[in-house]
Amino acid sequence: MAELKNKNCRELAYKVKLNCLKMVYRGQSGHIGSMLSCAEILSVLYLKFLRNISPDNADNPERDRVIFSKGHGGGALFATLAELGYFPKDWLDTYYQDAGKLSGHISHHINGVEFSTGSLGHGMPVAAGMALVGHRTKQKHRIFCVVSDGDCNAGSTWEAIMLAGQHGWDNLTMIVDYNRLQALGNSEDIINLDPFDVKLRDFGWGAVVVEDGHDVDQLERALTKLPVEKGKPSAIICRTIKGKGVSFMEGNFNCHYGPVTKDLYEKAVAEIKAKGI
Repeated sequence: MAELKNKNCRELAYKVKLNCLKMVYRGQSGHIGSMLSCAEILSVLYLKFLRNISPDNADNPERDRVIFSKGHGGGALFATLAELGYFPKDWLDTYYQDAGKLSGHISHHINGVEFSTGSLGHGMPVAAGMALVGHRTKQKHRIFCVVSDGDCNAGSTWEAIMLAGQHGWDNLTMIVDYNRLQALGNSEDIINLDPFDVKLRDFGWGAVVVEDGHDVDQLERALTKLPVEKGKPSAIICRTIKGKGVSFMEGNFNCHYGPVTKDLYEKAVAEIKAKGI
């Protein structure tokens, strides 16, 4: 049998999901659904596309930058970085705990994290500023910003989108974890973003839609084509499922804020393991 394509990305996403379940269970924290919806995005991005990154030289000026704007789902980024050697994996056991190494939202005090995030709408303005500097100084590194659809309800996000589009900063890529669920309801019932790709193109962006944001092959194909259009920032809109991989969490509002009980934790881990990579 031929080796499964992108097996390393699938394996990393699998480990990230198991780590995240353990982290939120031990810390009795929330946002597990937001973590599970972006595991594949992070695995493909870090293993296949980021240039000049290294745990031993995380400040390399030539490195690609990742701004993880959906900081509430930051456990997934912590788990990814730990698996890649940016800090000891046993730090994950301290997530969201008193005197622990890892906070509930993303902190730049951790090796490999570019910028602290939590409140939505902060990531894209920072990413746009980085893209501006890189563009003006003719640097070759790229800026990636991972946002949620909830992020895209914020006016600050759209200010950054309009600014980057007008000035053609094609060193900037926005990756949308488009799971269509927010804390208080369905995204389309709160602020309907669709047709999202059309709106972004109207603001001067190149945009593509990944129909299955959990399919690492589809993600690879989309990210291989950067920039989507020369002279324009790029948007990769990934249609994902909140709580992906755990049947009773998928598309369930309760997996946004609610903690995970021992029984649910054990059932969720069993499902992830049964499905494998």
